Amino acid sequence: MWEKISSSIVIDVLDILIVAYLLYRLIVFIKDTRVIQMFVGLGLLLVLSFVAQTLGMMVVGRIIGTLQTVWVVAFIIIFQPELRSALTTLGLGHGLGFGRPSEIPAEQELLKAVTKLSKRGLGALIVIERQVRLSDWIQKGVPLNAEITAPTLEAIFTVPGPLHDGAVIISNNKIAAAAVILPITEREELGYVLGTRHRAAIGISEQSDAIVLVVSEETRAISFVYGGHIRRGLTAEDLTKELERVYRRQVGPRKQNRRASDRAAEAVAADPAHPARTGAAPDPRS
Repeated sequence: MWEKISSSIVIDVLDILIVAYLLYRLIVFIKDTRVIQMFVGLGLLLVLSFVAQTLGMMVVGRIIGTLQTVWVVAFIIIFQPELRSALTTLGLGHGLGFGRPSEIPAEQELLKAVTKLSKRGLGALIVIERQVRLSDWIQKGVPLNAEITAPTLEAIFTVPGPLHDGAVIISNNKIAAAAVILPITEREELGYVLGTRHRAAIGISEQSDAIVLVVSEETRAISFVYGGHIRRGLTAEDLTKELERVYRRQVGPRKQNRRASDRAAEAVAADPAHPARTGAAPDPRS
């Protein structure tokens, strides 16, 4: 008898812990996204449904039930990018450390390339493929299959070369393709402070686990983008640390790796002459 009760208690506790963890991960995922608005609406519908059932309002209850079905379909359609990002994260098992590449492809050549490009004021967008394959994007660019060297990357992004406009994708320790057009992030608040190049970097990092290195043509600043987060104005030493952190997980995520939207909001608040306040558009080349 006692064994059955003990077994039942353990299962109940385990059940509660699993549900609590899933709710926690859901809240963490949606707290900084527009998905939270839809969940608030769903919560309101559930409350109204409960009230209708309690008071015996059959017609209202049926209408709310229909709205809940429509809500699920609308949620899938409207928030497809967020759901894709969440499923990608779940499928990769972030935090478990399984299957992650441990070696940075041609690290020194990449560092030399972005440093030289920055000094010359040449814009660059370099995507480093990891677990999630970028074959679809590679096929949309110009195939190269070239060795990863600083001179090659510098030549690609030198204006007015035919391949300078777009991204370079590094796959299987090769420069797989150049002049690749990447997806732009759908986070509207970033349009006030980031140019097309940086928003494209964030966009591909939201849809995959790729690392993206960006050099601004306007400010010559070097940026590191990963998982929808961006760090700007990095030195070669900072960039090395970020690569080490992502590839080898020697240290935990840094506090500086906040969402780009948070950093964007702070930039607007700190600078009275910011384009978001003056109405000027950000430079699309940056």
